[in-house]
Amino acid sequence: VALRVWLKASKVYLDRRLLVVMALGFSAGMPLLLVYGTLSAWLTESGVSFTVIGLFSWASTAYALKFLWAPLVDRVPIPVLSRLLGQRRSWLLLAQTVCAASMIAIGSTTPADDLMLTAIWAVVLACASATQDIVIDAYRIETLEEEEQGAGAATYQLGYRVALIAAGAGALIIADLGGWFYAYLAMAGLMGVGIV
Repeated sequence: VALRVWLKASKVYLDRRLLVVMALGFSAGMPLLLVYGTLSAWLTESGVSFTVIGLFSWASTAYALKFLWAPLVDRVPIPVLSRLLGQRRSWLLLAQTVCAASMIAIGSTTPADDLMLTAIWAVVLACASATQDIVIDAYRIETLEEEEQGAGAATYQLGYRVALIAAGAGALIIADLGGWFYAYLAMAGLMGVGIV
């Protein structure tokens, strides 16, 4: 009886919309560690002082202030893209593309020589990631029924947590094997998981 109840309850997780939410959760989780933990490891390896590494945490301000530009994301169409994809998808595609491009740009820098450039790209990545969060939250609310919100939050968190592992341990392993550029390039490629 308990197994039958569990199987019936778990069918909700096979819904296509929830699988999309999981993929979007993965895309939302990917940039976070690449701006903070993984980047801090690279900066430490590059000989950057702990004080300067601490200043990189200011990039997180984008996540705290995203409410300031959320109304723009909700109301301002992106020329051409909004007509082709709609309001939400156009902003999502733009944010994810900027995230991936920023990851490649960060990987292309040499923090010991180009610290300011690395910092600028980290802020761009954080802003694009915060914008992506705005769109994904709106998508979840609009797409899922009220009784599906719990399952939606669970699948989103699963995708998010898997991305944290990939952007943390995965990126560090790739960096150890091939260098930081390839680590950030691989993570940029993984952003494609959420482009649906």
